[in-house]
Parts: sequence; C-alpha cells; structure tokens
Amino acid sequence: MAIGNLRLILALTVTILLAPLGMAETGNRAAVDSEADTKNVHVLNVRGNVYMLVGAGCNITVQVGEAFVVVVDAGLPQFSDEVLATIRKLSSLPIMFLGNTSSDANHTGGNAKLVLAGGALPNATMGFSREEEKDASRLKLFPGATIVATLNTVNRTEEQVGKTTAIGFESEGFKLYNNEPVVFYEMAKAHTDGDSIVFFRSTDVVSAGDIFTTTSYPDIEPENGGTVSGFLDALNDLIDILVPKYGEEGGTYVIPGHGHLSDRADVVNYRDMVTMICGRIQDMVKNRMTLDQVEAAKPTLDFDGIYGADGGRKFTEIVYHELTKKPGPK
Repeated sequence: MAIGNLRLILALTVTILLAPLGMAETGNRAAVDSEADTKNVHVLNVRGNVYMLVGAGCNITVQVGEAFVVVVDAGLPQFSDEVLATIRKLSSLPIMFLGNTSSDANHTGGNAKLVLAGGALPNATMGFSREEEKDASRLKLFPGATIVATLNTVNRTEEQVGKTTAIGFESEGFKLYNNEPVVFYEMAKAHTDGDSIVFFRSTDVVSAGDIFTTTSYPDIEPENGGTVSGFLDALNDLIDILVPKYGEEGGTYVIPGHGHLSDRADVVNYRDMVTMICGRIQDMVKNRMTLDQVEAAKPTLDFDGIYGADGGRKFTEIVYHELTKKPGPK
C-alpha cells in the first residue's frame, strides 16, 4: 500500500474517532445553555467555566471558580431575578465579586440585588457599632458581594447599593485568582472616564463592556469624561491582549457590551471602522466644513447598515465636536 494512501486512511480514521467527541462536547454545551435559560435571559457557554448571559440589558459575564463566582456587569434591575436564577443554575457557589465595566444604568442597574444575594469576603461582619461607624479610618467589609470597578465608576454608583464593600482601582488595575487569574484593566477616557475590561487569562476570554459592541457605533459620553481618542486607545489596548487562533479566527474570545460573541478579527474591524470615520471627519474639519455640511456628506454611510440605527448622526457629532474643540490654556 502506498504511503500516501496509508496517511489518508489514518487521517480519516482519526477524524471519524474524534468526531463523536466533538459532537458530544457541543451537545453537552447546548444542553447546559438551554437548561440555564429563563424567559428573557439566555446563556452561552463561551469556554470552560466562563458564560455569557444575554438579554438583561447588556451582556453579562459569569465565571465559576472553585470557591466562588465572579460576575461582570449586572444588567437592568427588572431582569435581576432572572439573572440570579440563571447564575444559580450554573453554580450554587456564592457570588463573591461583581465587576462593573462602566457606570451606565444597563450595566449597574442590577447591582443592588446581585450584591445582596452575594457572599461577603471572609472577614466581613453583619454590622458595626456607632463608635466603629464614626471611625472613618477603619477598614469595614460589609455583607454581600464586593463591587470591583474603576474609582470613577465606584464613585458614580456608590448610592445605588448603600453600604457595601467596593474595590476601586485606577491605572494600576486589579487582580484576583478564582481557578485562574482574573485581571481588571482600566480603559481611561474612552466610553466614559470610568471604563474597564476584564481578562480571564487561562480561559482566554475578555469581557469588554462598552469598549466594544457589535450593534452600534461607539457610545461616547463626553459629559462623563469619554473621548474619541481615548476610545481608540482602548480598542488598541484591547487588541494587544487578543491572540487569534487560525487565520485571525477564534483564539481569544471577546464578550462585547452588546451584541454577539466575537474574536480579535471583529475588534480589529471595529477599530478600523472608527479610525476611517474619524479620518474622514478630520479631513472635512480641515476644509472648514460646518457640522451640517459634514452630516450631509454622510461620513458613516458605508457602515450604517451594520452600526447606524440613527444613520451615524450622534457619533458624527461627537467626533466633530472633539476635533473642533478649542485647546485649553497650557
């Protein structure tokens, strides 16, 4: 028998033997996803013990570790009961940490219920005396899950939950270990001045919040410190973390703030779209075109079918105003 034919037979044999295993794995994953679904909240097992919850106002990430659960973003308050029910179907372990990638209501609205339903850090107590309450220098750990977010996001949302333990970080980020390294990165002055992404390092999954979505142009909030330049920096920083598998497909998975599960190629395409539109508007600004003239030129037209529910008008205005903003005193 020719060696070439022998190799072909061996390859076919291996494929036939492995195919049922792949089908079984896919079937098991689908079964887990279906069993955990509720009326509005649906589950996708991204990889390993990391899950993506869809339908609660934003995409929620759930990581099940050996001793506790980490949740990233909480969704809108009207879906909190369903979110909790879904998480409980995935694991009976306590929710120990609740990350918020931004201060937007659709990411933090469910904080109160998820925190109260969560488990406290080991040395938290159920209450403090009046003397202890007066001592501002005393480290107090309150019952319930611990919120993890950038300092600006913690400050904006601290009144939502009341007395709770919160870890606020800035450029230094934050790290914890829950069956794998979980790393929180600050994304400064992007969507807002309080954004972050969360990297589940061993599972190779990133929860990106509103730094990346597949359903709309960047939602930048200048009133909350967001900038177009910072948003592009954040996208580039995110891309630096991502590693593709074959032909720019697969590899590191990205859970966007809104939209479908993605990979590096999707984020690169999104970054390129933002860069091209900004470049077009910048050329128009150099030619002294007014905002009305820029909007009439439709710099987002070729992307409106994917991202432009409003025809790209809001994003165009944000980019235009940032490019024409007079610099402050040195």
